[in-house]
Amino acid sequence: MKAKIKPRIDLENRTQLETVIPLDTPFIIFVDPSDKCNFQCKFCPTGDRNLMKETPGRNYGHMDFDLYKKIINDICKFDKPIRVLRLYKDGEPLLNPNFIDMVKYAKDTNCTERIDTTTNASLLSPKKNIEMINAGLDRINISIEGINTQQYLEFSQFKINFEELIDNIAHLYENRKNCEIIVKINGDLLSHDDKQQFYNMFGDIADGVYIEHIMSCWPEFQLREVSVNQEHGIYGQEIKEVSVCPYVFYSFSINSDGSASLCFLDWARKLIIGDVNTQSVKEIWLGDKMKEYQKMFLKHERKKHPVCGNCGQLSHGLPDDIDKYSDLLLNRL
Repeated sequence: MKAKIKPRIDLENRTQLETVIPLDTPFIIFVDPSDKCNFQCKFCPTGDRNLMKETPGRNYGHMDFDLYKKIINDICKFDKPIRVLRLYKDGEPLLNPNFIDMVKYAKDTNCTERIDTTTNASLLSPKKNIEMINAGLDRINISIEGINTQQYLEFSQFKINFEELIDNIAHLYENRKNCEIIVKINGDLLSHDDKQQFYNMFGDIADGVYIEHIMSCWPEFQLREVSVNQEHGIYGQEIKEVSVCPYVFYSFSINSDGSASLCFLDWARKLIIGDVNTQSVKEIWLGDKMKEYQKMFLKHERKKHPVCGNCGQLSHGLPDDIDKYSDLLLNRL
């Protein structure tokens, strides 16, 4: 097998957050190309289309390209490039017809060190593969939802041509240049033989492959027909809950309509901290709403918050642990 067994997040050489907080320039900004998805996965709120219709603030559409350019131009006003522009949040990013142009526009500005995305890969094709690579995409995380057509249909209610999916990923790998390809799957619903088959299928057409565990990362969303793994976190790590959310100190998200969310898991739009239609990206990052949330966490008041209080990401998602530095960091803020 050519691929390394590695998760989609970078676990090695992580910055010790307590040494750099507060950050004038965020490490990561999520920008969502599309608020909709062609899959209806059991673990994801976006896949529940009736729920999306009932959720205020979910525009269920694509980001306008002029708005996107404004966002990138704003990002360039930070004192230094951000580390990662993550073109992904709630939906399937490749549904946006301007996705390739989005990658290229951001790449040409040199205002981000890396551009990555996460996709279900159903819309890959040899033509799109080459366009993405030439546009400058640095990393693509591919979520596999089964090891055959029937498993896809059962889990995602999407009838995929599985052989074509594999061919398209293989083509992407063969032509990837400097674009890193990570392929992952949830293993809790797979048999031992299925897991081995996953490695056999994708081990030679990816730079990294990984089998994850089920976790409940979406606040206030009831998982349908799947159960959270209570023995292991998403990456097989020990389950350990932290009080202070580390993500709010180095990242935030911009939804497809331009509203800004505190968190990349804010599917219900209950953690809005600004709007890039009327504010600059830098203004939102350094704004009072962001600082209020940061102070709330550092004061260990998370459990009192109606959304953040029961966040599964902070127990099963392998977050950085800065709890013991909370007083120090609060003084800095």
